[in-house]
Amino acid sequence: MNRLLALVLCLCLVLCGCASKGDVYTPTGDGLSYDEDYTGPQNKPQQDNKEQPLSLPYYPDRSLNPYLCEDFTNRTLLSLLFQSLFTVDRDYNVEPQLCKSFVVAKDLKSYTFYLEQATFSDGAPLTVEDVVASFQAARNSNYYKGRFLHVTEIVPTADGGITFTLDTPMESLPLLLDIPIVKAAEVALDRPIGTGPYTLYSATGGESLMRRSDWWCSADMAITAETIPLFAANSAIHIRDQFEFSDLSLVCADPGSDHYADYRCDYELWDCENGIFLYLTTSRNSEIFKNDALRIALTYAIDRDALTKEHYRGFARSASLPASPLSPYYSQSLADKYKYDGVKFAQAVKDAGVEGSTAVLLVNNDDSLRLRVARAIGRMLTDCGLDIQIKALSGSAYTDALKSRNFDLYLGQTRLSPNMDLSAFFATYGDLSWGGVNDLGAYALSLQALENHGNFFTLHKLVMDQGLLCPILFRSYSIYADRGLISDLTPARDNVFYYSLGKTMENAEISQ
Repeated sequence: MNRLLALVLCLCLVLCGCASKGDVYTPTGDGLSYDEDYTGPQNKPQQDNKEQPLSLPYYPDRSLNPYLCEDFTNRTLLSLLFQSLFTVDRDYNVEPQLCKSFVVAKDLKSYTFYLEQATFSDGAPLTVEDVVASFQAARNSNYYKGRFLHVTEIVPTADGGITFTLDTPMESLPLLLDIPIVKAAEVALDRPIGTGPYTLYSATGGESLMRRSDWWCSADMAITAETIPLFAANSAIHIRDQFEFSDLSLVCADPGSDHYADYRCDYELWDCENGIFLYLTTSRNSEIFKNDALRIALTYAIDRDALTKEHYRGFARSASLPASPLSPYYSQSLADKYKYDGVKFAQAVKDAGVEGSTAVLLVNNDDSLRLRVARAIGRMLTDCGLDIQIKALSGSAYTDALKSRNFDLYLGQTRLSPNMDLSAFFATYGDLSWGGVNDLGAYALSLQALENHGNFFTLHKLVMDQGLLCPILFRSYSIYADRGLISDLTPARDNVFYYSLGKTMENAEISQ
């Protein structure tokens, strides 16, 4: 459909009262649309491989190196350029990709991986040295370093494998290894090459992604275009305008960003979880929350569904346990025990004798959305009998307040590893143990959960029953595409263009 005509029709609907500024359908990953009568992309004819009119935005002045790139627009391209030892779908199921086979030690503290005979886009074979160098670069990066918390060593083996040694038993290590692999000599370059289905091509008219005719494997992919033109963007609004008025056909946006621009034209819509976890925790120095019952009841004060709808445009999932609701570690029956119930928290405030007391809620002032959410949480707590004072700081003042526990409540945000490891919260001097949330019992259970996922239930119950954390939500990105462009997009965390090679973990694991 002509984009200008589509926009005019949308505006007509708005004026007629059929839609209003800010309306967003709750994303489920099924290609939703602003037309409620539309039955979905599955009813559209399949695009011919060479005619799929796909074009993508990117920032040419920002890196396409997976270890240096933190921009979600550029990271959208990574799953087309690179591959990883393992790939993870939106439900956190793991599948081997560059890994051909692997061996796990009986104590779960050592894994050895063997490689497929893959090739980079320049024809060079994938080597053990490339994989080791890539993981070392990832380990030193801001984006991936949290995944290596329990990895002590990564070394090549004499028989052509790569061994990961851990400081604790871990059944879920492959879940952490969906990290793009690049050539060893290019780990520091802004435009390294990978083993993926596309390669970056530069010409006088600009840059594009070219489908590899010599790709080492094959897959049934939602993306079939031979050439994908790249649109050089300079802002989120620039990208939005090019999508609505020009030939840009698919974009990934962050509704949780200060720079987000509303999309008001004709499109299909998906969400893509990004692992960003929003939570509250209390300070051990707090005179108010030293009351155990009050701290434990904090979870009942937070209307998580209202926050996701009003502040994240529906692109977030309420979580009353400290794990993604999409992950296999999330028990809905357990989560239901800690969901919103303002009356319970108001009673706990009364019982603690702190009605009308002032509690300080610390928040990072550099993130305006988080500040707005903090104010909304403050109103929820105030409605239950506490007087909340928002303390918004930035820079060194914010860091100093965290270190000194100079607050009663803290609104935190972090990107949890795909295996939902909580050990950094509860370890002594852990990277996430602000407010003195470190707890030896919870830390021990965190390690047990890494060893056997059946222990996540016990860990989460302990965390909630002792009020160690108050989970709020997990954020998502939004994906907009021309209607009928793609029939079976299945975006996964950090992998908009997820595809399967049809391999299984059971067939890849070598029994000892």
